[in-house]
Amino acid sequence: MTALVEELDVLRHGSIREVDPEVAGLLAQELGRQRAQIELVASENFTWPSALAAMASPAANKLADGYPGHRETGGCEIIDQIEQLAVDRARALFGADHINVQPHSGAQANMAVYFACLAPGDTILAMSVAHGGHHTHGLAENFSGRFYRCVTYGVDADSGTVSFPEVRALARQHRPKLIICGGSAYPRAVEVDRFREVADDVGALLLCDMAHIAGFVAAGLHPNPVPVADFVTSTVHKTLAGPRCGGFVLCRREHANALDRAVSPGVQSAPLPELIAAKAVCFGAAATEAFRSYQRQVRTNARAIAAALTERGFALLTGGTDTHLLVVDMTAQAPGSAEAERRLAGIGITVSKCQVPSDGSGPTRSSGLRIGAPAITMRGFDEADAREVAVIVADSLQGMTSERALRERVRRLCDRHSLYPGWRGYSDGQGEG
Repeated sequence: MTALVEELDVLRHGSIREVDPEVAGLLAQELGRQRAQIELVASENFTWPSALAAMASPAANKLADGYPGHRETGGCEIIDQIEQLAVDRARALFGADHINVQPHSGAQANMAVYFACLAPGDTILAMSVAHGGHHTHGLAENFSGRFYRCVTYGVDADSGTVSFPEVRALARQHRPKLIICGGSAYPRAVEVDRFREVADDVGALLLCDMAHIAGFVAAGLHPNPVPVADFVTSTVHKTLAGPRCGGFVLCRREHANALDRAVSPGVQSAPLPELIAAKAVCFGAAATEAFRSYQRQVRTNARAIAAALTERGFALLTGGTDTHLLVVDMTAQAPGSAEAERRLAGIGITVSKCQVPSDGSGPTRSSGLRIGAPAITMRGFDEADAREVAVIVADSLQGMTSERALRERVRRLCDRHSLYPGWRGYSDGQGEG
């Protein structure tokens, strides 16, 4: 019995290293991987330790179905304050008649909008995935493509930017109930006002998915879509620099009740209070001048990478970037995107493949490389460092230097800009909240 009591005490009070050294070891390895690699995946970032601490807080113990002041369980007084703080901070950043911070992901945020304003079989007009759109904007294999009829627009063949004559023609032909702007691999500013004109012309609602540009919007570096669109959705973990803790929706007052019902009980049940707390931390950080300075550096670094790769002969969609990301067209470029991703991983640089317009509408080909600057900028990389990263990428893909030499250059950059300094790792009892 004494041994059982002692074992129970370890479970109650022990660190992850003491309770589960196997998981602790894997977490330590993941921290080491992040520290030793250059992260160029455009949809990833490194968040604030304060936000990570919120995610690991005892708020995770609380069930809180419903909304502030209208919960289905007792004991939610503090959780109500946390959620209201997140809402108030998001409103201060973006402005909106109504804000819902409960969605567990960006996909669920988009699903909630669809459930709030569409019926199964209604028509959506959205950007093709091959031209930069997101899976939840009508991909056939996704819920959005299975529940709704999706018509897709693309980009102009010469400029690589959205073809508004095509958008207008498709809208008039198909009369969509909802038009979606914003995407996952589009390197230019989203011209929400022009989409609004098309939506008004055909009597459609307008959704802007700003998941990739939310940090720029918060910093005043991209026009705010909230006053223009009926709905705006986002995640918090990309340019907004929050943790991977879900999404949020901003909408006009007339859609508030329908949206809330669509989120809960429509697409999910209980919210996750610890993640809402992390969102509140993220929104608070995004209101600072330091955050705005960070966003300016993200854009500077992305442009530096784009310029350096162009100088080395790589073709970029739209010829460059207005945002945090750029897309390299590897269609006619050896070694091709799949081998390029593998080769860069071998020297400690992480990128992601993506489709480009020449791939067509199917999901089987991905001839582009999507490269983003948020994570390296969070580590402290400046413009010179960003150019060096681009040169390393070019040297690797063009076979200019040995893998060993390239790995050493990556190591030096990572050592110069440490990630979470002082956080020794889970395997020695550190980094547990």
